[in-house]
Amino acid sequence: QLNMAKKKEPFLKEFKEGPLLFKPTYKFDLYSEVYDTSEKKRKPAWTDRILWKVKNRSEVASKEGESPEEENLISVTLNNYISHMSYGISDHKPVTGTFKLEMKPLVSDPLVVLNPEGEWSAEHDVLIRYSTGPKFQSSSWDWIGLFQVTFRHVKDYVTYAWVEDDEFSSSRDSKQVYISASEIPKTGGEFLLCYYSNTMQSIVGISEPFQV
Repeated sequence: QLNMAKKKEPFLKEFKEGPLLFKPTYKFDLYSEVYDTSEKKRKPAWTDRILWKVKNRSEVASKEGESPEEENLISVTLNNYISHMSYGISDHKPVTGTFKLEMKPLVSDPLVVLNPEGEWSAEHDVLIRYSTGPKFQSSSWDWIGLFQVTFRHVKDYVTYAWVEDDEFSSSRDSKQVYISASEIPKTGGEFLLCYYSNTMQSIVGISEPFQV
């Protein structure tokens, strides 16, 4: 039924689906892996499905009246497509898909380049040197955070410095900000510096990993 609908309905034609390598997911007796034993004895079917589609830039541009571009910014790969037979609270078995997304950067050159200055330890104040690209608009609310290399979210910083309030020196090519020794973790480890742009509401520069 779904395959017939994909051929007939224009909005479904470009949707993709992985191979159905699992058993039909409907209809089961509750809390079991036994297909329907009721009087209706419903025929097993793959009623739980995952389809996906990626809009390319030409589609978005044509809707917004811009010149179309063929390049896709995102590519999607299906890693697995499975059902979970152990769940029994419904007469359906749940289905999950795991995808790998690859996104091309909108900006080819980094907006901000960051480097830790000298040796970092909790025994003395430390310095960060950074430079910005010609198109980058900084804000007084921008900050540079110290993150463990395993960080998952912008709020996972260990400490941070305001780019203006904590400025140490400035030149035409670069600026320096400082972080107090009392804020540096005594346990040490591998860290990164990240520049957060308040205007763009995102991280726009990440340093190479370094040791504290």
